[in-house]
Amino acid sequence: MAGEFSFDVVSEFDAQELRNALDQVRREIATRFDFKGATAEITQEKDALAILADSELRAKSIRELIETKAVRRSLSLKIFDWGPIEQAGGMKVRQHVGLRSGLPDDLARKVTKILRDEFPKAKGQIQGDAVRVSAKSKDDLQKVITRLRELDETVPLQFSNYR
Repeated sequence: MAGEFSFDVVSEFDAQELRNALDQVRREIATRFDFKGATAEITQEKDALAILADSELRAKSIRELIETKAVRRSLSLKIFDWGPIEQAGGMKVRQHVGLRSGLPDDLARKVTKILRDEFPKAKGQIQGDAVRVSAKSKDDLQKVITRLRELDETVPLQFSNYR
């Protein structure tokens, strides 16, 4: 039997599912009557989205569509960092949307502090934008996972690489 069991606490999203959700949004915009003849563009970069629309109302409608399609594709709404709607010139508005990926340093430190304070048999190690949690017992790791799921953070937490 192995000496120690471990898992990683990470915050990531499935980029392919996000791309599929955005494709669904684009198809729905193309067929909806209220967007007929209007400017409504969504561009995706590596870690951000850009929305270009005719008015604030249309930008808000696009946001609702993105959130609806993302939830249907099992993406957490916490991955979106919605920026303000700003004027883009030519009677258009633009909105930048950041995509959150990876554990921020303060959250990684918070997770390791919870481990030190509440779970003396488990130890946490910060490894880049993830935290590796290890313990001698799988039951201890299950308790840690249960406790970390109770955290209400700005990023979604996943538990991967469970061994």
